[in-house]
Amino acid sequence: MVLHFTNRRHAGRALAIKLRTYAGRRDVQVLALPRGGLPVAAEVARELRLPLGVCPVRKLGVPGHEGLAMGAIAASNVRVLNAALIHELDIPSALVERITERERTELERRTQLYGRIVAAPSVRGNVILLIDDGLATGDSMMAAVQAMQAQGAAEVIAAVPVGARDSCNSVARVADACVCVQLPEPFGGIGAWYEEFPPLTDEEALTLLRASVPATAGARA
Repeated sequence: MVLHFTNRRHAGRALAIKLRTYAGRRDVQVLALPRGGLPVAAEVARELRLPLGVCPVRKLGVPGHEGLAMGAIAASNVRVLNAALIHELDIPSALVERITERERTELERRTQLYGRIVAAPSVRGNVILLIDDGLATGDSMMAAVQAMQAQGAAEVIAAVPVGARDSCNSVARVADACVCVQLPEPFGGIGAWYEEFPPLTDEEALTLLRASVPATAGARA
């Protein structure tokens, strides 16, 4: 039976059950893919008594159809491109580069913004639980996984409440594991599996991070 989550917090509690073997471990960190992954990750971190941080990523949207990802970027100069989609839609390489630079500027802005609340995560040698609200194409999660690997994580676990089966399988080939609460078919998009799925603002994201600070080791005051 496929579960429709009430909201992202409900989804986070369901995901935490799947990740309970990581509870309370000192070598594990929960990192959210903001903004949508933050409410999910906040619940996972609370339930498992783990520190919460962020792993900023930016989707590279197809021009005119920005909801469709042709790739994603993350820290450590990581970029993942969907070469097949770019070829199919005949998107010029110069346009891909312009979009990448624009999104890199936004990525840097968000990194600085979130850094005012929580310190940069200590990745090297640790187990990283990367949390998002779902996997559609998987490009953003793929970029986040590669960024954490580039920073020396001991293990990188991608974890989401709901995802497209093919995307979860693709991410699993790059990460140490990909945990999905449910893999509905047909998939139909992430929002289809939430009763409430509003976009999050910067302020809402910062509020979630501020609430995590007392329980987050190394967080900035």
